[in-house]
Amino acid sequence: MNVLVVDAGGRGNAIAHAFSRSEKVKKVFVAPGNAGSEFFEKCEIAKLEGRQISSIRDIEKIVKFAKLNAELVFIGPEEPLSLGIVDRLEEEGLMVVGPKKRQTILEASKCWAKDFMKSIGVPIPDYKNFDDPEKAKEFIKNSNGKVVVKADGLAAGKGVYVCDSVEEALRAVDEIMVERKFGSAGEKIVIEEKLEGIEIAFTALCDGKRAVPFGHAKDYKRAFDDDDFEGLRDFYIGLRKKFYKREEIESLYKRGLLLNPNTGGMGAISPHPDVNREIEEKIMKKVVEPIARQSGFKGILYPVIMLVNGEPKVLEINVRECDPGAQAKLPRLRTDLLELSLAVVEGELDGVTVEFSPSFSCAVCAVSGALRGREGLKPGYPADHYTSQPITGIENARKIAEIYANGIAKSDGFVTTGGRVLTVVGRGETLLEARERAYSALKEIKFPGMRYRKSIGLEYLSK
Repeated sequence: MNVLVVDAGGRGNAIAHAFSRSEKVKKVFVAPGNAGSEFFEKCEIAKLEGRQISSIRDIEKIVKFAKLNAELVFIGPEEPLSLGIVDRLEEEGLMVVGPKKRQTILEASKCWAKDFMKSIGVPIPDYKNFDDPEKAKEFIKNSNGKVVVKADGLAAGKGVYVCDSVEEALRAVDEIMVERKFGSAGEKIVIEEKLEGIEIAFTALCDGKRAVPFGHAKDYKRAFDDDDFEGLRDFYIGLRKKFYKREEIESLYKRGLLLNPNTGGMGAISPHPDVNREIEEKIMKKVVEPIARQSGFKGILYPVIMLVNGEPKVLEINVRECDPGAQAKLPRLRTDLLELSLAVVEGELDGVTVEFSPSFSCAVCAVSGALRGREGLKPGYPADHYTSQPITGIENARKIAEIYANGIAKSDGFVTTGGRVLTVVGRGETLLEARERAYSALKEIKFPGMRYRKSIGLEYLSK
């Protein structure tokens, strides 16, 4: 059987790699893919009439390619799902892993999802929805500022501000609702209480009637390590075009007046060290099963969980595979992904058991950091960044770890095309061994402005 994976980044390459390990899969096409999509056996970039499909939003071209070349389609990112790609593919008689357009509102509107979860008794933080920035600011001024401000719509994982002060929270409202940093996604916002606990990226397979656990990861969203004041300094100089001394940045950060920005993900480890069978069962019973049952959900359900005193609360719901959690999780998958996908499509998850290796994975994202060029100093990911920077060392790194490409192209060698560039995944019997492999491979890779967090998984080594 031929499979088409719809994705442009590292998550799609990890999904394609998992499919390629199935003896029942002949070819895995990736659309639109990137220059790393062909790193793995059986995997190749989807081409229609000799040309690479240019965008995940080009639904009709993807449908046309699938009709000609694939029996099963697996959708990676949220955007084509929200545009109704599953509905279109099913109209053409194709098997698809992913929810229909009407079900994507669980991720496409955080305000709607909060109200829905509250109505069916799923545990969530206290929250309030706003469509007026002034009313939102008034609410914040009457709080202690320790809140989370979220753009209502899709913002590629970047529309979330975890705030420790009133000043931070007010700035978040301005960026989302007034400056429209995330476009129409910022027409409404959710302001919710900031919970303290253990965050978990949890996934489950759903077939419209049943749900089974599909692994978990510890995700790292903050752009910088807590002690990376040099990195923060360069970022904010590039962002605000104002000179800062290192001591100023450190002081502002420690006083809660400077934000360490959220990103789409800087790395992940899998399995999550704090999740055991009891926790998994609680999440399934209190979160996944009620949502799946009430919505008739079909595809991959990915709730972001905060474990507070051993009890799960849902921070947000996603309707697709996690990123970069998938890059850490899927290399550990032992069960045939094709068989799991067919069980989802055919509504036959009853009795299915998903098996992962007991080994550890550590995924670290190399991103485009602060860099001075023809347009001056750019702050780097998750803000404005330079692209087309030459990359060296990928082949050497691949001898040590798995490399999933997020944003690279081939032009007399590899060059950067995005903010997140590569996800380097080390495997090991222990987390220490997995970390050592990942960071050893990263040392082989070089490109101008390259930056990555040094602390992925580090806090668990001392436990």
